[in-house]
Amino acid sequence: MRTTTLGTRGPEVGVVGLGCMGMSHAYDDPANRDDDVSIGVIRQALDLGVTLIDTADVYGPYTNEELVGRALTGAYRDRAVLATKVGLVPDGSSDSTSPNYGRNGSPEYIRRAIDASLRRLGTDHVDLYQLHRVDPTVPIEETWGAMAETVAAGKARQIGLSEVTADEIRRAQTVHPVASVQSELSLWTRDPLAEVLPYCVREGIAFLPFSPLGRGFLAGRVSSFDELPADDFRRRLPRFQQDALRANLALVGRVQAVADRIGATPAQVALAWVLAQGEWVVPIPGTKTPKYLIDNAGAADVRLSAEDLADLDALPAPEGSRY
Repeated sequence: MRTTTLGTRGPEVGVVGLGCMGMSHAYDDPANRDDDVSIGVIRQALDLGVTLIDTADVYGPYTNEELVGRALTGAYRDRAVLATKVGLVPDGSSDSTSPNYGRNGSPEYIRRAIDASLRRLGTDHVDLYQLHRVDPTVPIEETWGAMAETVAAGKARQIGLSEVTADEIRRAQTVHPVASVQSELSLWTRDPLAEVLPYCVREGIAFLPFSPLGRGFLAGRVSSFDELPADDFRRRLPRFQQDALRANLALVGRVQAVADRIGATPAQVALAWVLAQGEWVVPIPGTKTPKYLIDNAGAADVRLSAEDLADLDALPAPEGSRY
């Protein structure tokens, strides 16, 4: 796979990364999950050149880091650029579809959380430690100062932000360099293109799009609300309600048309569009399925023409909000 770097100061990574959340969180019945298959997917990703492996403490909660840690034993750890997150805390609900989390950006919590993450991951450092969400009750400068402590202590190589405004990035930069910003970006979620991504480009900050396939929708993997498993959190998202989903299928049809024209899959077209948004844009599509991993990795070789990009840029906004 061709490579890029995580911004001007970061390590080399494959241009497509791997999001691990769905391996143990949010998308289906826990009884249907197979950790051995997921571990195989993570290791296969490294073989394919998909080297940025992304998780978070809140996924599971906590079990996703443990899973990733089991996958990245021995030499596998040296081949991965390992990223995790802190700052969201479980709401205590037993409902796995619950989208509600608390936020904790206190320095004391950050200091405890990094050590807990390292234990679960089975490593002495992470390559990228990200603030999952800004805590509105704690000045970002204070939270970012504690994040910077993890770098000074050798527990994190670099630190990044997630779902932030350009002003919040600027404020953090007054304390310590920002290596990356992770936010949702896809053909049906383009908000970062207005301000945040251009700011990252100017500052040499990597941009890591999560859900670049619209939670599987843009890949043509969901055609009806009733197809979603009972415990799947997409059942609570406005865009996946039946009326909105039916309208949004028109977007998938137009992505499929581009895919047919260039001999690619819809997932590869959707990811190639994201990759075309900048040199340091590294999407992290999530999957626990080997065939989808191979399909996603293949997007690195898809080059969209000016006509293709124009057709995709002209797609209408989706029906329904993100959350």
